[in-house]
Amino acid sequence: MRILSKLLNILQKRVVVVGLIILVQILWGLSMLTKLTEYSDVLNKILELISFFTILYIISKDDNPAYKLAWIIPILLFPLFGGILYLCFGDKRPTKGMRIQMDKASAKISAFSIADENLLDKIKEEDRIAYGQMRYINDYAHYPAYKNTESYYYKSGEECYPVLLEELKKAKHFIFMEYFIVEEDTMWNEILEILVQKAESGVEVRFMYDDMGCVTLLPYKYYKKLEAAGIKSVAFNPVIPFFSLVMNHRDHRKITVIDGNVGFMGGWNIADEYINRKERFGYWKDTGVMLRGDAVWNLTSMFLITWNSVKMDKEEDIRRFMPGILEPNPVQAEGYVQPYGDSPLDRENVSESVFLNMINGAQDYIYMTTPYLVIDNEMMTALILAAKRGVDVRIVTPGIPDKKYVYILTQSYYSQLVSGGVKIYQYNPGFVHAKSFVCDDKFAIVGTINLDYRSLYLHFECGTFFYRTPVVTEVKNDLLDTMEQSSQQTYAMTQRKIFMRLTQAVLRVLAPLM
Repeated sequence: MRILSKLLNILQKRVVVVGLIILVQILWGLSMLTKLTEYSDVLNKILELISFFTILYIISKDDNPAYKLAWIIPILLFPLFGGILYLCFGDKRPTKGMRIQMDKASAKISAFSIADENLLDKIKEEDRIAYGQMRYINDYAHYPAYKNTESYYYKSGEECYPVLLEELKKAKHFIFMEYFIVEEDTMWNEILEILVQKAESGVEVRFMYDDMGCVTLLPYKYYKKLEAAGIKSVAFNPVIPFFSLVMNHRDHRKITVIDGNVGFMGGWNIADEYINRKERFGYWKDTGVMLRGDAVWNLTSMFLITWNSVKMDKEEDIRRFMPGILEPNPVQAEGYVQPYGDSPLDRENVSESVFLNMINGAQDYIYMTTPYLVIDNEMMTALILAAKRGVDVRIVTPGIPDKKYVYILTQSYYSQLVSGGVKIYQYNPGFVHAKSFVCDDKFAIVGTINLDYRSLYLHFECGTFFYRTPVVTEVKNDLLDTMEQSSQQTYAMTQRKIFMRLTQAVLRVLAPLM
C-alpha cells in the first residue's frame, strides 16, 4: 500500500502529468507517420527530401557549428522523421509572440535613461580594453556603464542572505524580485513573510518566477496564491502540456531591486541549499553582489522589460522606479559598474561575447568558476590560446555534481584544456554553483551565466561587469581561496577508459540540445 501511495503521489505531480501528455503526443505523431509511410513509397521519398533540404538549410544558417552538428547527425540517422522534427522544434529563438511583446516592452523602458553619455570617452582614455568591453555591452546589450555605484561582493549565499532580508525590511516604495527557482522551504517562507508585510503596508511588491524552473517545486498557478496575499506575481513562460521548444527558453535570472536604489544579483536562487541550510551535494558554493546607486537602474529596467512583456495590461509611470526619484541616495564610489542582460531574442550572443572579450584581452591571468563546463570550439580555442601566450588561465568546477550526465560531459573537456595549458580545479567540499570571473586585477564579472549552451544561447541571463572596483580584488581572493580547497587536474587524471570516452563523445555531440 505504501508503494502504491508513493506511486500515486508521483503521478499527481504536475511535471509528471505534463511529461506524460507530451510523451503521448510524440508517440502518437511518430506512430501516425510510421503507419503512413508503410503504405506510401511516395511519402517516404517526400520525407527523405524534406530531411535532405533541411540539412542544407541548417548548413547555410548563421548558427553555432556544434548546434548544427547536433541536429544533422540525428536527421541522417532518422531521415524519415529527422527533418520534420527540426522544422517543428529546431529553431532556438523564442516564439514570434514572445519576441514582439519583449520588443514593445524594451522600447517603452529604453526611453528612460540616466546614463552619462561621456562616460565611455573617459574610460577610453584610461584603458582601451575596458573601453572595448564596456562599449560592446552598451551598444549590443543596450545596458550602459555607471560611475556612482557602490558594490558589495558576497562569497556565499548564507553571507548575503541576512543582508537581503534587512534591505527588504527597509523597503518604502517597491520591491521587484525575479528568480529561476523558488522552493517552499525556510528561505522562501522568511522572504515571503516580509513581502506580505510590505504589501500590507502599501509597498508595491512584484514577484516573477520561471514556471519551468519551479515546475517540481511550486504548486500549479502559484502566482494566484501570491496575488491573494497582495503580491503582484507572474509565472514566466508557463509550462503547458504541448511539445514545444519554447519551454527551452527559461528566465534564469536572479534579481532583487528595492526602491530603485539597491539591487541584488548573482548565482543563488530561493531554496535552502543556496544558503546551506540544507545539504544536497556537499557544501554549496555560490556568489553574488549588492549594488547601491545609479547602476541599479539596469537591473530595474531589465525586470520591467520582462514583467511588461508578460503583463501588458496597463500603462504605468516608469519614471517613478528610477534611482533617486523616490529616495535620493547620492553615491560616490570607486570604479565602474555595468549590469547587463542577455536573451535569445536576437542573434547577438552577448554572454559568450563578453566572456570571449575578457579571455582574449587578458594579459596576466583570468580565473573563473562555473558549475557546468560545456563549451563550443570558439571558447575552447580562446582559453587555450590565452594559456599558450602566457596568461594564467584557471577554471574551478564542482567536485560533487548536481547532474551526473553534465558532470561526465564537463570532464570530457578537461583533457584538451589541460594539454593546452589551462589549469582545471575540482572543488572538493561540494558543488560550485558560482559564476564568477576575474582578470588582471582590473575586471570581474559576477552573474547567473554558466559556461554551457543553455546559458549562452537559450536562457534569459544577467551579469555585472566591474572595472577597477573593490569587488575585483574580492572576487580574486575568493577564487584563490576556492582553489586552495580544490584538486588540480593533471593530464593523467583526465584520461578515461574506452566506454567512458564513447559516452562522453555522444554527450558532446548532443550537448547543444540538452
